Amino acid sequence: MNTITAATLNPIATTYPVSRSLPAYAFEAKYEFLRVLRTPAFAIPSLMFPPLFYLLFGVLLNRNSAAAAHYLFATYSVFGVMAPGLFGFGVGVAIERERGWLALKRVAPMPPGAYLLAKMIMAMLFALIIYVILAAMAYTLGGVRLQLAQWLLLGLITTFGVLPFCALGLLIGSRVNAAAAPAIVNFIYLPMAFLSGLWMPLSMLPEFIRNIAVLWPPHHLAQLALAASGREYMGGAFGHLVFLAAFTAICFAIARRWLARAA
Repeated sequence: MNTITAATLNPIATTYPVSRSLPAYAFEAKYEFLRVLRTPAFAIPSLMFPPLFYLLFGVLLNRNSAAAAHYLFATYSVFGVMAPGLFGFGVGVAIERERGWLALKRVAPMPPGAYLLAKMIMAMLFALIIYVILAAMAYTLGGVRLQLAQWLLLGLITTFGVLPFCALGLLIGSRVNAAAAPAIVNFIYLPMAFLSGLWMPLSMLPEFIRNIAVLWPPHHLAQLALAASGREYMGGAFGHLVFLAAFTAICFAIARRWLARAA
């Protein structure tokens, strides 16, 4: 296997004119979104599972508690945006890498980074759609009442909050094969959501779970979501942002190195 340097990832893209780069990025993002939207195995679970989970636990089993309704709306918004990042990158990249699609992208006349940027935009659009669905359910069925600025801030947090999970998914997809990727992503997705206190407050969980919650990205994103919705939250917002930014940068850096070394 030959080591692929940054230049050989896309030799033509190094002299790609700026006037043509932006349309190329836009087309790549557009068709990536349409491709995923037309893939029921990804689109349906990503768009439907979070609202169904929230309907069951946040609405039907809530017992008309306003505090629980606001808490669960914030945390289930985080739970919802985890899926597009983990599955879109973790499973999608693993499949495309194994089928040789990444090798084709390397020699295609396209701007550098367009492939990953398109997937990130796709994940953010899906995250925004999921948030809008959950917000509509929370307002109409869950009795959640927030100020307009809080709705918008929470939507901003969840939309950009998908990026750490994109990085983690890319890390998985760059290393495992297509057959193992779905199982590994699911093994990480659901336990990490539970251990981060997304399904119930950490105060209701054993002490050892509360102690290790700070290790998981969903916990930090959930605290930002709770703060945005005016709920009680743990730690400081700056510390949560630093953790998420560092986690994203480290995962992307490792995944990029692994992808560059792929044959």
